[in-house]
Amino acid sequence: MIIQNTIGRKAFVVANYTLMVLLSLTCLFPIIHMLAMSLSSNAAVSAGWVSIWPREFTLNSYEYIMKNANFAHSFVNSLKRVFLGSIIGMFLIILAAYPLSKSNYKFRFRSIYAWFFVITMIFNGGLIPTFMVVKATGLMDGIWALILPSAVNVFNIVLMLNFFRTVPGELEESAQMDGAGNWRTLWSIYLPISKPSLATILLFTIIFHWNAWFDGLIYMNSLSNYPLQTYLQTVIVSKSIENLNTSDLTLMSSISDRTIMAAQMFISMVPIFCVYPFLQKYFVTGLTLGSIKG
Repeated sequence: MIIQNTIGRKAFVVANYTLMVLLSLTCLFPIIHMLAMSLSSNAAVSAGWVSIWPREFTLNSYEYIMKNANFAHSFVNSLKRVFLGSIIGMFLIILAAYPLSKSNYKFRFRSIYAWFFVITMIFNGGLIPTFMVVKATGLMDGIWALILPSAVNVFNIVLMLNFFRTVPGELEESAQMDGAGNWRTLWSIYLPISKPSLATILLFTIIFHWNAWFDGLIYMNSLSNYPLQTYLQTVIVSKSIENLNTSDLTLMSSISDRTIMAAQMFISMVPIFCVYPFLQKYFVTGLTLGSIKG
């Protein structure tokens, strides 16, 4: 289809780009404002002088964070959770989605297994039974309490199996004719052409584990075992710097609960900023383009 470059078309493009830029600036403003607050002095923030540019530039809030053992422990705990949770989660999602993507002819009682997973999306045991299971299995106050209860994400399984269904059946038949079994077909045929779907689900999994805070609050008894978001939640709720452990009076006079919270929240977003560009490129690539040569 040929798109005519008319005056109306040009006006639409200009209006569309203008709207997108304004929406992007609206999303970026809170992040920029937070960064400006973290780089400003306590007096400038308290006076309300900070908008999108730091006033009375200082790195004292970040200096304090670097000396804060609790923040460092929580940051490392979140990195461990994301690393282990993503590997285990993706492995289980792939193993569940592949057989469920087959027809009832190839996988007997496939519908029963599918409904078994779907029902868990609608009904669950609730907070208290889940807490009792975690406690009875000895997972309390450990990293596995944050990973294993949420390891199987049914929504991501549904996304994955729906993508597997779009893979042409001729690919699997060709692999089977060459002597490949189910494992070989999965790892050598399905996964290499499933990069867009895998990247999307991996990003969902990483963001879920990185942003989760409530499970850390109920399963962790020690502050040193808190994941980062749980630690930030407790800091934001308390809104106090009375517990700051530092003997540097100059540092204490130039920071406040607002500058420290802004710095901590900005640092917590940095890993996602680093991961997202590497996964974004797979969102726009063809899903099965070039998989069949006719």
